[in-house]
Amino acid sequence: MSMDRRLALTVAAAAAVIAISAVTIYRAPSDTSIPIPQPGSPGGGSADRGIQIVANNLDAPWAIDIAKDGRIFFTEMTGEIRVILPNGTLIADPAAYINTQHHGESGLLGLALHPNFTENHLLYIYYTYSNSTEEKIYNKVVMLTEKDNKIIQAKVIVDRIPGADRDNGGRLKFGPDGKLYISTGDAGNPELAGDPGSLAGKILRVNPDGSIPRDNPFPGSPVYSYGHKDILGMAWNPQTGGMYASDQREGEDEINLIKAGANYGWPIVECADAEKSGKAVICFSPQISPSGMVFASSSRLGYQNDLIIATLKGQSLRLVDFKSQTQESILVGYGRMRDVIEAQDGSLYAITSNRDGEGTPQQGDDKILRITKP
Repeated sequence: MSMDRRLALTVAAAAAVIAISAVTIYRAPSDTSIPIPQPGSPGGGSADRGIQIVANNLDAPWAIDIAKDGRIFFTEMTGEIRVILPNGTLIADPAAYINTQHHGESGLLGLALHPNFTENHLLYIYYTYSNSTEEKIYNKVVMLTEKDNKIIQAKVIVDRIPGADRDNGGRLKFGPDGKLYISTGDAGNPELAGDPGSLAGKILRVNPDGSIPRDNPFPGSPVYSYGHKDILGMAWNPQTGGMYASDQREGEDEINLIKAGANYGWPIVECADAEKSGKAVICFSPQISPSGMVFASSSRLGYQNDLIIATLKGQSLRLVDFKSQTQESILVGYGRMRDVIEAQDGSLYAITSNRDGEGTPQQGDDKILRITKP
């Protein structure tokens, strides 16, 4: 992979975060570093430098999605759904405040816009809540209706997903089949992951209204795959249609090719052959804590068909080229990276997660970054 494809591998010494090397089934990334473009201020002024700060001073953003009309929607773990207008203005008042249980890794997490959002104004969120009657923590998925940048209706479509202050999963993505995929964590209770009857440690698949698809692998159940620890990223390969998921494990993180009905081995197996699923596609040791990810469909940045992963412990955007079987860090210096998506114009949007209680906040954190040049 040529040098001109890389956005950067280092900033100044003060921001040169820990360099993470990974032992994987692919060739190790290059150690060569080049300067990162200096970002401009929110709202513009830096497109010619390749990186633009779209918004800053955010409170631990977790998930981001972009509507076809150009609006950007994102969640903050403390319970806010926020909107950025097409002109780059962050609306001061949130679209909604969610009464969430925010502690550690819990809170307002995933967000996904319906594929026909500009017509039906439906979006979906995943969040943690406390059931005071049972004195237990759960997660739920809620379908919301938006009007004029405000949430006006809400309907719970999946509930009583086991929750805790860690390992909640929470990623929401619509697949090419139009179904909503939901990642859940084991909520600190590993034995639940291998139990197909539990919603913990799973990938769930439901229709947009929350009903169970008839072709799900377990009749009458939303469970699509199981044996996961804490999936924070899901993406579909535009060439093969294959679904991939990032799983933060105990010793080695995994990227897996997801098969309907397969058991991915947690807590019995880690980065080894598991029942029906086979060996992980990629194993990261030491861990990089892979989070949100996307396959680039555009050739604008030179990453077409490559997998781009936001990493938390790795503090980078990491690129995996399946064709050449290589990988490398393409953006560092902004701390923990929580999510990454591709816009219609082929640019990338990434969010930092330095105010989530695990990171070291930098000036202006947290941020949404737009990447327009390699």
